[in-house]
Amino acid sequence: MRSIFAILFILGLFKNAFSEEGYCSAPSGLSTEAKAKPLYWKVDNPTLSPVHLKDLPGFTRSVYKTTHALISPESHVYGPLPDWSDTTGAYLISPEMGSHFLMYLAKLKDNSRSGLPLPGVERFIFVLQGTVTVSNATGVSQLLKVDSYAYFPPNFEHSIESDALGTIVVFERRYSPLANHIPEPLVGSTDKQPLLETPGEIFELRKLIPTSLAYDFNIHIMDFQPGEFLNVKEVHYNQHGLLLLEGQGIYRLGDSWYPVQAGDVIWMAPFIPQWYAALGKTRTRYLIYKDANRSPL
Repeated sequence: MRSIFAILFILGLFKNAFSEEGYCSAPSGLSTEAKAKPLYWKVDNPTLSPVHLKDLPGFTRSVYKTTHALISPESHVYGPLPDWSDTTGAYLISPEMGSHFLMYLAKLKDNSRSGLPLPGVERFIFVLQGTVTVSNATGVSQLLKVDSYAYFPPNFEHSIESDALGTIVVFERRYSPLANHIPEPLVGSTDKQPLLETPGEIFELRKLIPTSLAYDFNIHIMDFQPGEFLNVKEVHYNQHGLLLLEGQGIYRLGDSWYPVQAGDVIWMAPFIPQWYAALGKTRTRYLIYKDANRSPL
């Protein structure tokens, strides 16, 4: 019974939030200005804020608990990234909260250049805004645009550079080696990855990293149309780090129900019940980290 009241309460918040100038109050037809906006622009331009609370000093939707965290954009704290030049970063998920991986946003400027991860640490980047150039130790370079990504194995010499404003999301974790399996560096883009079967589910799924045993985690891109939801109420040993790229909905984490939107970051500890439903008038797309291919022992 408490869960039913919780859902009704959250849906009431959505109604209040969007009844005036919120996301869902926009006409169904896209204006010329809306059509011109770049992909994932809402990650840095959140719109979800209950009308009666948005001007209240100290208000935030961010929550931290021992089993999960929701970090909303108004809570991001940026500072210099160690060993990066002309770059500021906001650490959003880190081992201090109980995770075994690191997730942060990096804002690049003119002449930005990355540092290297710590020894034994692998890195994955995904471009949210602008363009970046990734290079290896031999000088081979590739240009990454929005919706493109790169994976760098542990101890792999590389650099990430930009000559203009850009934003990337970065995942780092200490690699768990497996005998006779060596990960390779990767560069790719979401639109080049095939849609995978999701038995019993209706969302669309793409995996950005190969599923072979050489890799100890994966990054999924999941798309939901308005009204679609997870069929399985998941409970598993894997940890998650999630960034909503587009859309809005409601996320259940344990016994709590959260309205979420593009720009929100979620950490999920092992075995916490989790479930998502997409709301609004446009698709939800989120990027989600999941450890894989290793025994939890």
